[in-house]
Amino acid sequence: YLNFTQTSIKLNRIMSKQVLIPIANGSEDIETVTLIDVLRRAEAAVTVASVGEDLTITASRGTRIIADVSIADCKGKEWDLIALPGGMPGSKNLSENVVLVELLKNQKEKGRLYAAICASPAVVLQHHGLLVGKKACCYPAFREMIPPEQLASLEDRVFVDENCVTSTSPATAIEFALKLVELLFGKEPADKISKAMLCN
Repeated sequence: YLNFTQTSIKLNRIMSKQVLIPIANGSEDIETVTLIDVLRRAEAAVTVASVGEDLTITASRGTRIIADVSIADCKGKEWDLIALPGGMPGSKNLSENVVLVELLKNQKEKGRLYAAICASPAVVLQHHGLLVGKKACCYPAFREMIPPEQLASLEDRVFVDENCVTSTSPATAIEFALKLVELLFGKEPADKISKAMLCN
């Protein structure tokens, strides 16, 4: 018995851009769900991976989210984009995961997109040397963790430095996700999603 609908969906996912969104207990609710939602609207093949022992995480404001897979299942795979939500202690939990850090380092070395918002640019990217040669923005309270010469302006809500994309807060999550769509698929698809969501 062959389910043609399921087969079609699987083929579309294989052909689409592969996006990894790691999540942890304490990840910021709005940022996490917004990244998943907007990138799936763009028909990216989004894989949500838990860095904890369980697939279900509790976000920083109590929202429970079920991941698709464990981060261990993502090891050795290639990703067009790895995008990190922020939040505390979620960002710290992401930073402490060896598999995720290795995936991020590989992403940087190969010139593929990697992105982080809120606390994660400082707590994850800066901590592991993933901002070397890059400028970035982050949540204001974490700016002191990044060397002054590597900081984007306080006025920058989303900052793109080659293959590294950073953003500041839950308030910029949609703008951040749309920029990632633009970088993956082009300006026209990003504008189409933005218009459908009444962003402008």
